[in-house]
Amino acid sequence: MAKKQLIMEKALELFAIQGFEATSVQQITEHCGISKGAFYLSFKSKDELILELLDHFSMQDLSDIDYMVRNTENETLLYEFYQAMFHSFQKHSDFTKIFLKEQMHTLDEKFVNKMHSYEKSLEEIILTIVDRLYGNEIDETKYDLIYCIKGFLDSYSQILLFSDAPVDVKLLSQSLVEKTNILAKYTTIPFITKEIVQMSSVDEELSKEQILEVIEEKMKEMADSIEKESLSLLKEHLLEPSLNHAIVKGLLENIRNHPHCKWVSYLLHLYWEI
Repeated sequence: MAKKQLIMEKALELFAIQGFEATSVQQITEHCGISKGAFYLSFKSKDELILELLDHFSMQDLSDIDYMVRNTENETLLYEFYQAMFHSFQKHSDFTKIFLKEQMHTLDEKFVNKMHSYEKSLEEIILTIVDRLYGNEIDETKYDLIYCIKGFLDSYSQILLFSDAPVDVKLLSQSLVEKTNILAKYTTIPFITKEIVQMSSVDEELSKEQILEVIEEKMKEMADSIEKESLSLLKEHLLEPSLNHAIVKGLLENIRNHPHCKWVSYLLHLYWEI
């Protein structure tokens, strides 16, 4: 196991027991069986480690959700989306609980920018779902519906994470599909409009150079494999396009499930609009 991955896994074990604030770098290094120097070769600080954990879970979830949306039929799309989102909350429940309780101490510029980026990505995924399911019929209300769906996810995830009562995720997803369809059909007075969304969003697209930086960082963490070779070919194509559409799709499929490549795969899908 790579040292960086070891630190993240062992730190998460301590965070789940003690919380972020109560866990020191010294405790993390002792739990990992490494020196402080080895820790600081991987992370500049404990806050950077926390942000890396946030990155790790969020990028995997977003890329998996995005892939599911692009490969699911309309008949079950909304149900599968809700199910996948709530399963991801359950899967990372330890980290999510700590994060929701203690996130205030990390509210620096990097944290805010990351959260804004994830929120924007999730909104784009939900917009894709809404456009596919309801089309032009709800042009005036679709941005309001996106915020309603995000509200459902936020509100019901609290029950999922903090209630002692058992939660039937299938029933919850079915219930939210019904609510969403009712809102889509009968809402006539939207509050969130396209203009409000455009005014409140930060106008920044991920540049080719930024994606290249992410690719190079991830390739350093990977052992020689078909995924690393595929990523290398995608990097070359990004620098100087030479591959046809089918080959690019195949290479993206090669890397999609690799733990170091999920986020890269998602970014490249967005960049090339595949």
